[in-house]
Amino acid sequence: MNEPQDPENSTRRLPTVESSPPGGVLEMDQSASGSSYEAAAAPERTAGRAGRFWSGRRIPAALVALIVLGGAGLLLYDVAAVRADHPAMQWRRSVADDLASRHLDDVWVLAGSALAAALGLWLLLLALTPGLRSLLPMSRRHTGVRAGLDRNAAAFVLRDRAVEVAGVQSVRVKMSRRKATVRALSHFRELDDVRADLDAVLSNAIGELGLARPPGLSVHVRRPAKKG
Repeated sequence: MNEPQDPENSTRRLPTVESSPPGGVLEMDQSASGSSYEAAAAPERTAGRAGRFWSGRRIPAALVALIVLGGAGLLLYDVAAVRADHPAMQWRRSVADDLASRHLDDVWVLAGSALAAALGLWLLLLALTPGLRSLLPMSRRHTGVRAGLDRNAAAFVLRDRAVEVAGVQSVRVKMSRRKATVRALSHFRELDDVRADLDAVLSNAIGELGLARPPGLSVHVRRPAKKG
């Protein structure tokens, strides 16, 4: 007897498709579900909002600092040399003459402007976004303490829980900040039964991860390809 299905989950059983590829018959039975996981009610006492972790951006900051420092130092040296009655550097005279003779619709002027705008937008994007997308913030329970869980580690936990379900042969888990996609192969039992067990086990596992924003859960179960 099959277990009762959860009305909140949309379950779809695709018909068996048979074809004749080289080497045998390929059978595809699939059972899929997409459920929005609702976390259990958090304790009333919390230690603040658990926001995302911000990246230090050390490499971009160091590169920008070196470029600005080198350009400013070279320009300051040339200005000081001109003030001391020395001729300006050849590169500065060439750049000044070139800019004075080129029009605004020149290809090189437009290309340089586009490159400068792209670099500026990239720096603004780095400054305004947290980064560290692979680190999932966990719920805060103590003041001054913040914790995060790597997405790969969370995927490993869900995979280990999924392979314990009866009928599951292999599992692949793709973890993002908003959704956990689980694709399993089942070599026995009804696919709907395996999918229902995976929904229950993985929903409980997501709750045990202690994430501040538990991701949604999408489970796909199918039969392995059979040859012969």
